[in-house]
Amino acid sequence: MNHVRLAIIGSGPAGLTAAIYAARGNLEPVLFEGVEAGGQLTTTTEVENYPGFPQGIQGPELMEAFRQQAERFGTKFVRGDVLEVDLSRRPFVIRFHDGEYLADAIIISTGARSKLLGLENEKKLIGRGVSTCATCDGFFFRGQEIAVVGGGDSAVEEANFLSKFALKVHLLHRRDKLRASKIMQDRLFLNPRVQVHWNRVVHEILADEQGLLRGVTLQDPRDGALSDLKVNGLFVAIGHVPNTTLFRGKIDLDENGYILLNGRGTQTNVEGVFASGDVADHVYRQAVTAAGTGCQAAIDAERWLESQNHSSH
Repeated sequence: MNHVRLAIIGSGPAGLTAAIYAARGNLEPVLFEGVEAGGQLTTTTEVENYPGFPQGIQGPELMEAFRQQAERFGTKFVRGDVLEVDLSRRPFVIRFHDGEYLADAIIISTGARSKLLGLENEKKLIGRGVSTCATCDGFFFRGQEIAVVGGGDSAVEEANFLSKFALKVHLLHRRDKLRASKIMQDRLFLNPRVQVHWNRVVHEILADEQGLLRGVTLQDPRDGALSDLKVNGLFVAIGHVPNTTLFRGKIDLDENGYILLNGRGTQTNVEGVFASGDVADHVYRQAVTAAGTGCQAAIDAERWLESQNHSSH
């Protein structure tokens, strides 16, 4: 049985930053990477808004640099998904495919994933015209025509934000009214660069010979009629799902499944369990904010472990 002082679950910017700080604090953290190590950034091609990289950097390259830094200070990495956690006893128990770990403290950094439309070509074209993050990728579509799918606050906010760059933004909504708050809708309808297409669902995503997005086929759900729309960018804004299935019933989550934090820090309702990154943040969802909360979680965990007077194992 492996007994560790600190286990970190998740290997995106939050988990790896927590590992860097915890390892430098001599906590000898063990980080469970999951099968898809590196989080959402590994599916992002170009990251231009992470401070310190004036020329931009590829998402996977940035995460590899994070990982090497964590490793350099002594973080131990475990590949594979965590199957189960037991937070009802101490030390906490983490089970994965070939064994168990006991941990005095845990940082949860399992992130969130964007909901996708589930269409053929969609995943293939991410970073090649299809995006799930306007603040990350809007800049690349300066002076072009783009479409946003969705009808809630985030879709409307993205459409307004993207209109600063794009020549024209087409907001595609499957119903005849939006779910977004009234103030957001008012702003949208006053925006001359945004055109709302009511009763339209994306039926197909079209690629050109170079494998880049060239447009979408839309369908009217009322009569099934199809029409093509030529766009260079497609932003899917139909929400996010936090990766918290493991923790359901074991830790306090909000109605959307995000981990609830106590007060200003990263402490959850279970003492000794902390959370950082997109798993607890549905507002900012940026690599830099995730890294920031990873740092906070490591410092919170270190202080908590000290207060418990844990002897090193």
